[in-house]
Amino acid sequence: MNNLQNTLFTSLLATAALFGVASRAGAQVPTAAVSQFAALGGTNVTCTGGSVVGDVGTSPGSAVPYTNTGCTIAGASPPATDQAAAQARSDFLSAYAAFQYQSTTGTCTPISGSLAASDLAPGVYCVDSVAKTGVLTLTGPADGVWIFLINGALTGTNFSVTMAGGGQPCNVFWVPSLAATLTTSALKGNILAGDDIGGSITLTGGTLAGQASANVALTMTGVSVIGCQALQMSQ
Repeated sequence: MNNLQNTLFTSLLATAALFGVASRAGAQVPTAAVSQFAALGGTNVTCTGGSVVGDVGTSPGSAVPYTNTGCTIAGASPPATDQAAAQARSDFLSAYAAFQYQSTTGTCTPISGSLAASDLAPGVYCVDSVAKTGVLTLTGPADGVWIFLINGALTGTNFSVTMAGGGQPCNVFWVPSLAATLTTSALKGNILAGDDIGGSITLTGGTLAGQASANVALTMTGVSVIGCQALQMSQ
């Protein structure tokens, strides 16, 4: 295994451990604290309408760290989750830093455009910031892992991701270098928006099967979020 392959494997294995997924090398990786959170914000989490299945957390928080206006939460929320959220934030930012380092090493396959009508095998992809739309199919086995390193913001309207061949939503990672903004989309995977300034997530309508982790604000309006713990329990 050369240095680039070793960097990729180590980063993937460490990040997989954070989210409790199985590595393609066959190792069974333990679940870390971050996996309990379907929604994790840095300064604040705002949920208006919609629903979240899984825990909600904020760390380090702000004057108004958590606002719930008619949002159904099937899980714990602040302040009960404050201690766990602090550890989850540390794990999340470590994973984000590893991903960002990986994006500079060239160990990825470049892809561009809206991703509509694409069918992608497991792998590491460097993606441009063109708005995503249409249907993206991810085809691979249950232990397949997809990592999307977005150069800029992740944006999408009416963007849907479907899994085929046994692929699992919680083995998919969306890692923008800035914010993530998705409108009436059906996204599958974990969003890691870890930038110090631009790392916010805004979800409006649609669904998310996976986890949303933001270094700054996380805003959910009329969206249905099902976290990884719930998805894994339903299998």
